[in-house]
Amino acid sequence: MRTNVSDFATTAIAPVIWGSTYLVTTEMLPEFSPITVAMLRALPAGLMLMMIVRELPAGIWWLRAFLLGALNISIFLTMLFVAAYRLPGGVAGTVFSAQPLIVVFLGSLLLSSTVRASNIIGALVGMGGVALLVLTPSAALDAIGVAAGLAGATSMALGSILARRWRPPVSPLTFTAWQLTAGGLLLLPVALLAGHSIPVPTVSNLLGLVWLGLIGAAFTYALWFRGIARLPPSIVSSLLFLSPLTAVLLGWGFLGQTLAPLQVVGIALVIGSIWLSQRTNN
Repeated sequence: MRTNVSDFATTAIAPVIWGSTYLVTTEMLPEFSPITVAMLRALPAGLMLMMIVRELPAGIWWLRAFLLGALNISIFLTMLFVAAYRLPGGVAGTVFSAQPLIVVFLGSLLLSSTVRASNIIGALVGMGGVALLVLTPSAALDAIGVAAGLAGATSMALGSILARRWRPPVSPLTFTAWQLTAGGLLLLPVALLAGHSIPVPTVSNLLGLVWLGLIGAAFTYALWFRGIARLPPSIVSSLLFLSPLTAVLLGWGFLGQTLAPLQVVGIALVIGSIWLSQRTNN
């Protein structure tokens, strides 16, 4: 199946915007707890989209919406933050970059798609590129953090594969509304039980939450699920390598961080892995 360039480019917007999450969270929401940010990112955006689409799931799609919301939103974000707490950012980013490789094998199991050597090589090259981008010599491993990172990567990989397999009978916007709302509702009791109070928001806080919710969730997930419906899973998952790449470039552009020669090599490897994945499926 030949990849549509427009679908490819549109889907790529989502992980590029997701790459801004670290910068926005640390610079604009420093006093918020991660689980609170996760809930505030998902639930308001989901409810807003529900008010726009005005369409509830029917029949089996109630169960599927909550299952996919748990996999793609609740579990993924929870494991992401556990890994972020227990691992240096570089290690966490590298662990989560295993998702495209997981998608290759889950796609074979659940979608009967062919496991191509080039897909595996592309995923491994991308992981190597991410490692060069974000790992530091002082990076330390933590067993629980690594396990959480792999669990989060597997959760979203499985959610993406199931979304592709089930093919919802609604628009990507409605499908996004269902999952964000379900995922946000599942996160709400976790945020409340964690006992983290929400600070009185400043203008900067509000701008950060608007960016993460409206742009980083409502807009991007609609593009992402649209891409899942139109592109092979291996191509969609390979685009996730753009998130750590964007995060590094934003740190260089806005936080004054430097780019070492090995990081430049990492950038080339990430771009090369995405090109290889796209070429393989044409």
